[in-house]
Amino acid sequence: MRISLSTVEDAGAVVRTLRKQGHVRIDDFALTAQVSKQFMTDLENGKPTIQMGRVLALLQKLGVRITLELPDAVAPALSAEQERRRRRKTASAPL
Repeated sequence: MRISLSTVEDAGAVVRTLRKQGHVRIDDFALTAQVSKQFMTDLENGKPTIQMGRVLALLQKLGVRITLELPDAVAPALSAEQERRRRRKTASAPL
């Protein structure tokens, strides 16, 4: 099933649905996912200031794969940006 994910509310609805489908209590899932129960509650309720990195990690743990559809015209600029970041990360890595 494919859905459009454009808000934290959308992500929260997905997380809550998957958690409930698995018959997992919110506090048990929070413990397993290594986040607080409050974080889970905030996410499931669509709190707009939730931390995106944690949301993505939770979705991965639930088996949800996130993809972005970008205009083809952005591909060269994105590739250049990714390469620039890779080089910067390599340069700053300890020897």
